[in-house]
Amino acid sequence: MLAGALVAFGLPSELMGSAPRNQEWSSPAAQVRIVDGDTIRLGDRTLRLYGVEAPERGQFCTDEQGALYDCGTAAAAELARLVGDRGIACRVQGRDRFGRALGVCSAGGVELNTALVTTGWALADGGSLPALVPVEAAARTAQRGLWVGGFEPPAHWRRGY
Repeated sequence: MLAGALVAFGLPSELMGSAPRNQEWSSPAAQVRIVDGDTIRLGDRTLRLYGVEAPERGQFCTDEQGALYDCGTAAAAELARLVGDRGIACRVQGRDRFGRALGVCSAGGVELNTALVTTGWALADGGSLPALVPVEAAARTAQRGLWVGGFEPPAHWRRGY
């Protein structure tokens, strides 16, 4: 009984196989890899940007003339531009349905989640980060990034595959 009480109350939950929900992750520039428009590898760890949804690589959109282009690759290029050759610091805030960490990340003082929505290369998930909804509206009004032409929201596009 004493052993059960120690396990139940005396040991940190991290020792029992469940990681803390909120963590701070960081990585030097040399270990940062852009996977796609909303996913980053920090060394051996994968993190998806919380509260945003960027098109997938291979997802095609139309530009202002109606021509098709790979907007998923364009979103990844924008994330790479925002990161530059700087390290990244992230606040992990849980996991997605695939087990990937979800976080809010910064590089060189630029908060990447908000910056991607501001530039129009990601949509806001208003249920996760309501503060990004007006940021998305401003990008749409200014016709930045995806909003220049036409696109299918990434979640709808993925359902087709």
